[in-house]
Amino acid sequence: MILVLRMDVQLSENGFEFGEDADSWQAVTFLYSAAAKEVMTKLEILNDEFVKIHKYNPIEHIKSRIKTPVSIVKKLKRYGKDTSIANMVEYVNDIAGIRLVCAFTSDIYKLSEMIGRQNDLTVVSIKDYIKNPKASGYKSYHMIVSVPIFMSDRVVDTKVEIQIRTIAMDFWASLEHKIYYKFEGDAPGDISQGLRDCARMVSDLDAKMLSLNEEINKYK
Repeated sequence: MILVLRMDVQLSENGFEFGEDADSWQAVTFLYSAAAKEVMTKLEILNDEFVKIHKYNPIEHIKSRIKTPVSIVKKLKRYGKDTSIANMVEYVNDIAGIRLVCAFTSDIYKLSEMIGRQNDLTVVSIKDYIKNPKASGYKSYHMIVSVPIFMSDRVVDTKVEIQIRTIAMDFWASLEHKIYYKFEGDAPGDISQGLRDCARMVSDLDAKMLSLNEEINKYK
């Protein structure tokens, strides 16, 4: 069951304007915040298990965020959709987002398998930008999962995007994000080429670090 509430929103000179039903917006953002907390708790439990039982922790750090109203509206406009809560719920899959940062590329796939085995999570879609990088050089592993949120009178399945990256990928993506906003998505050619060059260096670094780690493990 997906909660469907309607509220017209628009960008204005003063920033962001809500329609009359601001309570609907609060209800929906509550759901996404709750979903992010649910998934974060599961990942933190996995993290604790690795630290205390397996003596190896593939997770370097975890971050979560809720997409801003302005970002949601811009995304809907890029999709050619009206700015309503119904469209937000249906078409914007990354309102609640969690980022897992690992040391090695092999850890990314191990973690994705563990997440997929969680009985009360449903994997909605996967995009593997590690095996199939974007033209910009962007690499990451994206999972859209749906988690049930138990309300007082109903259960609402709510989507969360999980991004899994290495430390090097995360550093590159952070720089690309800053450049994207600096130039509003249209960076000069030499800067775009420089980013692609750095992306290749990141791939080489990840491969070398994984190889070194495997070599070290042989001595254990």
